[in-house]
Amino acid sequence: MDLGVFEEDNSRSCRLASAIPEACKTEDCCLGIDEAGRGPVLGPMVYGICFCPISKKKGLQELKVADSKTLSEEERENLFAKLDESKGFVGWALQILSPNTISTSMLQRAKYNLNALSHDAAIGLVQYALDCGVQLKEVFVDTVGPAEKYQDKLSQRFPGVEVTVRPKADSLFPVVSAASICAKVARDRVVKSWTFKEDLGQVDTDYGSGYPNDPKTKAWMAKYLDPVFGYPQFVRFSWSTAQTILDGKAVAVHWDDDEEDGTKGAAQQNSTSMLSYFRRQRPESAGREPHRYFTERRLEAVDSL
Repeated sequence: MDLGVFEEDNSRSCRLASAIPEACKTEDCCLGIDEAGRGPVLGPMVYGICFCPISKKKGLQELKVADSKTLSEEERENLFAKLDESKGFVGWALQILSPNTISTSMLQRAKYNLNALSHDAAIGLVQYALDCGVQLKEVFVDTVGPAEKYQDKLSQRFPGVEVTVRPKADSLFPVVSAASICAKVARDRVVKSWTFKEDLGQVDTDYGSGYPNDPKTKAWMAKYLDPVFGYPQFVRFSWSTAQTILDGKAVAVHWDDDEEDGTKGAAQQNSTSMLSYFRRQRPESAGREPHRYFTERRLEAVDSL
């Protein structure tokens, strides 16, 4: 699994895929869909598919794939290696959704929530398999939202393909378990090797599980919050955990609309104005290097506006 394409620009989403086995182009195939990293406030969400000829289902079972959440990291890596070695009849593809993509999608003017983002990622991967010539006849999916509605949506989108959507499908169908392993291995590798494009110096990578209720994760987020520019792109800034820290510790932004409608948030009332960052040599910032945003653009502080 070559993550180089994503690592070149981890602010964008990308697709990775194995070669398509010739058997999958000539025989009726089954395909499983699952994701990894839906809940964390840190890192990407990865959607994965795994597919093989229906006649090879037993071969997939013999690899002893299982729900990735029940396996250790070492077990997942070993199973992924076995899946990759079985390229004569097993194929996979991944959609890595960057934290930046997730947050900007969820906060855009037209409502686009995580379920819709997940559905579109899954549909895109199924369509990718079909476009590559995989002879799909069966699709098994771990549900996102109501299973019946999701199943109807996929069945209408892919007529002629038998779609089965079930809660905990990753523990029911080996082909979904295989997709779960591919997605989880990719996410773990991306998180472990994340390149911070921001000028943060030596970054402490002990950020815990990445889930919002993890004290280690919260402490890491508080430590690496820039009061003006917010978080590094490793953080999903649309999550309520991130918003809470931003409201309490970041510099408030004043919008003219706030005065027009007579509203003003508590954070704006209690926080320092962003205009204060343009005054020279504020005592509390003496000796602190300016943010790279300013140095890259050769901008200097001014005495007055």
